Amino acid sequence: MLLLGGTRWLDQPAVQAWRTVCLAITVQAIPFLILGTLLSGAINAFVPADLFTRVLPRRPALAVPVAGVAGAVLPGCECASVPVANSLIRRGVTPAAAFAFLLSAPAVNPVVLTATAVAFPGEPAMVAARLLASLGTAAVMGWLWLWRGDEKWLRPALRRRPAGHEHGHAHGHGRWTEFRLGFQHDFLHAGGFLVLGAMAAATFNVAVPRAVLDAFSGTPWLSVLFLAALAVLLAVCSEADAFVAASLTGFSPTARLVFMVVGPMVDLKLIALQAGTFGRAFAWRFSAATTVVAVAAGALIGGALL
Repeated sequence: MLLLGGTRWLDQPAVQAWRTVCLAITVQAIPFLILGTLLSGAINAFVPADLFTRVLPRRPALAVPVAGVAGAVLPGCECASVPVANSLIRRGVTPAAAFAFLLSAPAVNPVVLTATAVAFPGEPAMVAARLLASLGTAAVMGWLWLWRGDEKWLRPALRRRPAGHEHGHAHGHGRWTEFRLGFQHDFLHAGGFLVLGAMAAATFNVAVPRAVLDAFSGTPWLSVLFLAALAVLLAVCSEADAFVAASLTGFSPTARLVFMVVGPMVDLKLIALQAGTFGRAFAWRFSAATTVVAVAAGALIGGALL
């Protein structure tokens, strides 16, 4: 009886809702985290060290937009883009280009754009606005890193090495063994931070009542800022966030666009993943700057197109 009484709180509706949301976010994100860590392991084990530096333009300022557009080829969410960007840096790609890829891949790939078109039928302007605002944010953040970024914010293992000393294949291991070890390390490391981010997002979902959402929808500028903050806290996967945005009918199209631009680039689970991969000093600075740029880009593009 004592044991039953002590666990009765687990059956409370709020606790059950928290558990459901936390599990849903984690289950939704894990396939893409696996995809990302598989790609990261494959890049480290099988791709020649100088391939990416040969493909991308030599000038970092030009490599940034090229890497941003290249993000369209990866049909995954932010959970996949973090380990891939990490692998690109270890292969000698300039961090600015890797970060542009990190931001664009979850937001402009064909799966996400198709989902947006389905969620907003008959509104091609919303799809175009999401594409332009997301690409613009990724490019601006890459250039901003070139201008003000400091590699001291990155973990020591990721800081740029002299030419000819990029990370190569591990000595003493075959390529398949290196692939397996790299995948195992990245998945276990990033998976723990993913769970922490999912727990934080679930707490917000349960703690904030629906009435609070309705209170912010009446003022245009306040609704934009509120949906930007909501995107960070809800941590919805980029393949699903368009349907969430479409359901927020009380908010303006621009506010809902900002929700879709910010969410794939900055949310609680992504901040946790970035902190675990690149370091906390990087994650907080980069996430704060990305939020500002994404809100500005979404508001400007939304005001012009929607």
